Formats: sequence, structure tokens, C-alpha cells
Amino acid sequence: MNADPVTPAAAAPAKVTPPKLNPVRVPIAEESMPTRAEDFREVLHAYSKEDAILEAKRCIQCRRPWCVEACPITQDCRQYITLIADGDFDGAKRVTIQDNPLATSLCKVCYHYCEDSCVVKKKGVPIAIRHLKRAALDYGAGDLAYVASKPRNQRVAVIGAGPAGMMMAWELGIRGYSVTVFEQEHRLGGLMQTIPAYRMTDADVQVDKARYRHLDVTWVDGTKVGRAFPVAQLLTDGYQAVFVSIGTSRHRVLGIPGEDLPGVQPALELLKRMNRGESVSVGKRIVVVGGGDVAMDSVRSALRLSQGGDVTLVYRRGRSEMPADPEEVHGAEQEGIHFQFLKAPLKMVGDGHVEGLVVQTMELGPPDAGGRRSPIPVAGSEETIPCDTVIVAVGQKADLEGFDGGLDLQLTSQGWPEGKGPGF
Repeated sequence: MNADPVTPAAAAPAKVTPPKLNPVRVPIAEESMPTRAEDFREVLHAYSKEDAILEAKRCIQCRRPWCVEACPITQDCRQYITLIADGDFDGAKRVTIQDNPLATSLCKVCYHYCEDSCVVKKKGVPIAIRHLKRAALDYGAGDLAYVASKPRNQRVAVIGAGPAGMMMAWELGIRGYSVTVFEQEHRLGGLMQTIPAYRMTDADVQVDKARYRHLDVTWVDGTKVGRAFPVAQLLTDGYQAVFVSIGTSRHRVLGIPGEDLPGVQPALELLKRMNRGESVSVGKRIVVVGGGDVAMDSVRSALRLSQGGDVTLVYRRGRSEMPADPEEVHGAEQEGIHFQFLKAPLKMVGDGHVEGLVVQTMELGPPDAGGRRSPIPVAGSEETIPCDTVIVAVGQKADLEGFDGGLDLQLTSQGWPEGKGPGF
């Protein structure tokens, strides 16, 4: 009797050995000092193909993709890093763009939460994920564009063409909706149009916009909804829904004496005029008040505009409490910006023009409702910082002109609209 043939057991799948953790990042080339502060040339340079591949190979390919989970749009950075490590820049570009319509802009200025969550950071410097995204776009072939699914024959209006509005236009457009985006400025991008050219330019926004060309998305610039026509008119004009993404285009004021003196400027307006190529005048002794990203853009831009002037940042909390991107703070320090922490502005003084900012020393007390330690004035600590220009960068709020109470828009403590009325 013949024995049944023995079927050999299936070979166990070979275990993939993850790469050994390398804590040292491939350096990102920077424009050197002092030449980079003479104009608005790009500061951070792109990786070469070879350096991008080396950096991508540092990724240990975690089983749980912490980097992807940390991304607000769940960009599959793990996948495009894998493809770059294999030298497949074309594939990496496709992966990047399929999830991210603003990839060209964001590969230069996003907050890279992915890098904060990178496991390699526990032992050294995290993978340069944002810079690898740029490498995918720089070296990947093809002029890619989005294609819509079957038309739904429904119209949606989007108010505001900042990042949120552009992202919503993409989300709706690829799903077959007909979208009209209304923007009050003559350039798309919202607050991206206040970012200085040494970080990104309008050309980056235009590259992103070009990928929408096969979608049913219409851009209407130079039109402020609420002023040109009532907001609610959009629903009577045949739009089934309205997405409100007006952003925070109005600057906040300090509300202190002397803020109306010549030589005192709101940061947002200065940055917008600068990026539009308009004449912007600053002095040689400049003080910027604030601690966020707009303040960082302002101090570094003021240094370039003043052609070597003395630039100081005043912030009422300490360095560790600054909300600004640490990368931008580091860049400002490299460029010689002076920082005066734990100083709060009391008033601006001058005879016909600002000549000084009076500040008071603060100390940090218990955390406030938002969890940040509250600054407490130190009695008798007033001093005057001599200056001929003060740039105020203490936050923004939404421009709600034309948004009446009938729309049921509630405001947050920061002045941002939330809530909705029918169709909104």
C-alpha cells in the first residue's frame, strides 16, 4: 500500500528585520549667515536625491505608524518614506499628492507633527519627514492632476480660500460636487500669503492650485461675501450648502496708550504688503511684540527690510511658553534677533513718532484656564526700550463683517466662528 504523498509544510514567511535605529539626521543645508539676512532668498535648501534616500533609510518602519496618526490629514508619510528609501520618487510623489492637495506649500511650512511623534526622536533627531515630502515632489516625475468622480449635480459654496477652504474644495471636488470658492483677496492661500519668501512663495500655492484643473472648482477672488452680497443669498442662488472658512484675517491690538503713533504697524498688514511687492518702510531699531509664528515671521522679515537694523522681540512669557514653531525661533536666534522674555508692553511713547516701548517685567504664576502659566506684573520693574518701529503681532481674529446673527454663528474666545444655521 502506497503511502499518501506528504505535502511539505509551507515555509514560514521570512521576518523583515527593521533597519537599525540611526539617531543622526542627514543635515539639511541652509543659506549661510550673514548673506541670508540681506534679502528674502530661501533659507532651507532641498535634499539632494542621494541625501533624501539616506535620510529615508533611517526610518525604522514602526508597526504602528505614529507619524501618520499625528498628521491632521493622516498623510501616509510612512509609505512615501519607504518609496524614497527604495529610490522610487515617482511613487512617493503619487502617494504624497493623493492625500494632500496642498503638498507643495506644506512641504515647506507645515508644523510637522509627524516628526514630534517619530519614535527615532526618543534616541536622537526625528526623521526629516517634511523635507522628505519636498524631495518626493521635487524629484518625482509627472504633472499630476485630480480627477473627479461621477458628477452629483449639487453646488456648494466655500467662503475663504485659505488652507481650510482650499482643502474643502478638493474634498468636495473629487467627490463630484460643483464648488465655487469666494476669496476676499486677489491671491489664494489666506494667511499663507503672509509667510515670507524665505520660507515659501505664492508660486508654491499656484502649483497646488493647478492640480485642481480637472475638478469642477471655480475660484472667485477679490470678492468679500457679506460685503459684495449677503451671505444667505448663496442659498437662494442655488447652492445646497455653504462652508465658512474665513480664517483670522484681522489683527488684534494691544489696547495701550500710544498704539496709534506713526511707526506702529500691525504685523499682518506689513507681511501682506511685503508679499504683494508693495513698499514697506521700517526703521533701524525695531521691536516686535508677540510670541507666535506671525511674530517670528515679523522679526526675521524686519531684519531683512531694515538691512541690518537692530531687531528685538518682546514676549510676556518665557521661551518655553512661546507658541511659535521652535524651528523658526532657532532661525531667528541664528540671525541675531534679540529676545526679551517676561516683558509686557505698557505704552508706546514718542513726539510725533514712536520712540520707545515701555515694558514691565513679569513672572509666571499658576496656569490659566488654557493650561498656560499666567504672567504676573512685577511692581517697580518698568523700563523703556528705545525704538523707531513697533510691529504688533499679538494674534488674529475673524473678519465677521456681513455675517449677521441670523446665521447662528457662535464665536469662540479667540474670535473664531463656530456653530451653524440651516445650510451652513
